[in-house]
Amino acid sequence: MSARIELRTAPHVKGRRTVEKIMQQVVFSLLPICLFFIYQYGISAAALIIVVTASCLATERLFVRQGGQAGDVSDWSATITGILLALSLPPGFPLWMGAVAGIVAIAIGKSLFGGIGRNVFNPALVGRAFVQAAFPTAIASYTPSFLPGRFSEFIPSSLALPFMQPASTEAWVKAMPIDALTSATPLAKWKFDGIVAGADELLTSLAGHMAVGPSPLLILICGAYLASRRYLDWRIPVSILGAAGITALALYGFDPVRYPNPFFMLLSGGLVLGAVYMATDMATSPVTPKGMWVYGALIGVLTVVIRYYSGLPEGVMYAILIANAASPLIEKITQPTPFGRGRGGRVRRATYPLHPSYISREEDGASAPKKLFKPKVKS
Repeated sequence: MSARIELRTAPHVKGRRTVEKIMQQVVFSLLPICLFFIYQYGISAAALIIVVTASCLATERLFVRQGGQAGDVSDWSATITGILLALSLPPGFPLWMGAVAGIVAIAIGKSLFGGIGRNVFNPALVGRAFVQAAFPTAIASYTPSFLPGRFSEFIPSSLALPFMQPASTEAWVKAMPIDALTSATPLAKWKFDGIVAGADELLTSLAGHMAVGPSPLLILICGAYLASRRYLDWRIPVSILGAAGITALALYGFDPVRYPNPFFMLLSGGLVLGAVYMATDMATSPVTPKGMWVYGALIGVLTVVIRYYSGLPEGVMYAILIANAASPLIEKITQPTPFGRGRGGRVRRATYPLHPSYISREEDGASAPKKLFKPKVKS
């Protein structure tokens, strides 16, 4: 008689995976990528990650407290936004501009739509799109990786005062006692100079003469860990890289002089980082299996088209944002057929295995078996 009956709303059986645990695992998988980025560019990269992430957390805290929105800084979602945003920016990006990018990413890209799980666009890409439009010169200023003294001095542009023109890094790079340095990204060198970097150099990002981002190989390893733990769906990155590779291969086969090889397209820029960590955002990507394939294919094709035919060397950011906007439509047209309904949405009548002596006929709108004859069996 001491037993109690509890009335609760669904779901009655809950899994062990919570939003906090999923986000925490994503942050842990990003730590090796951040460490490698700091190894490439030194204290400027470390300061950029800290400042951008701190601005995201502070903005999240402000909107959760003042606006009464769901979520908190403890759910790790703002931390992921800050880290991904910092990794998508040049390592010498002025720190105050990075703080502005973090504020915009959370305030406009997330809180404006109602908080966690309600955003339409990836918040990190919203912040990057804003600073690309507001500070086009700073966003295009890169420095070579593995410079001597990167752990003892900042890149000059990092410490620029707010609303003041950042110091030029060209003279600073030329003063380095190393030859064959370039401040242009591999995509920019191909787009404007026609120089294509080797795929082996791009895969590991260990070549010290190029302005490259985190290693695509390391990103794929960290993404494989998340996929093996089912914290991201493998269909999205596979479809993105597959569609981009097939599109680049088709154009390369059509005109190998004008278009670079597909390996260069896949490993350069932020395609791998965007495919693994940004396009797989659960709030902005489709949940249907077919929708994931369509969504990823759209991003892959758009990335190559923007890179080839626009004035910008990179197109991953705009491709993902466009696909985010199309995600509800993709989800709608790729809904699985409910049990008992045909492809056109009409109710499908049940069929039963019949004896050869029976056939089915439509009768009063229902499929009813009717015995017409029974074959005679000779003994």
